[in-house]
Amino acid sequence: CLWCYTNNTCIDYPVRSLLPSSSLCSLSNARWGVCWINFEALIIALAVVAGLILVSITVCCCYCCYCRRRSRSRLDEEEEQLARKREERRLQSLQRKHERKLKHDEIRKKYGLLQDSDNPYSRFENE
Repeated sequence: CLWCYTNNTCIDYPVRSLLPSSSLCSLSNARWGVCWINFEALIIALAVVAGLILVSITVCCCYCCYCRRRSRSRLDEEEEQLARKREERRLQSLQRKHERKLKHDEIRKKYGLLQDSDNPYSRFENE
């Protein structure tokens, strides 16, 4: 129902067009559904609500994209840092292993347990 204040009549709403034509009734005098809802105010209110929804969706999308990009870069930095630390620990471990081997070789050499590195194959002598 479209109520028109200029001639105080209730007209069937023209469903073929989104807005009623000005020949039927001007927007400032037209009321929609219930007599107290101004058609012009309804259109403005719906436009404002739709605009707020679109702006909030846009802001949320931009914020989420920015946060994801930032968190990805932060994760990449953390992965690089972990890889560097892992490599440092591996090198330290290899260094300690080499130092232990040298120390053990010195002890073996001291007690005559180290075989000659020039001749790894030696004959066993039976006494």
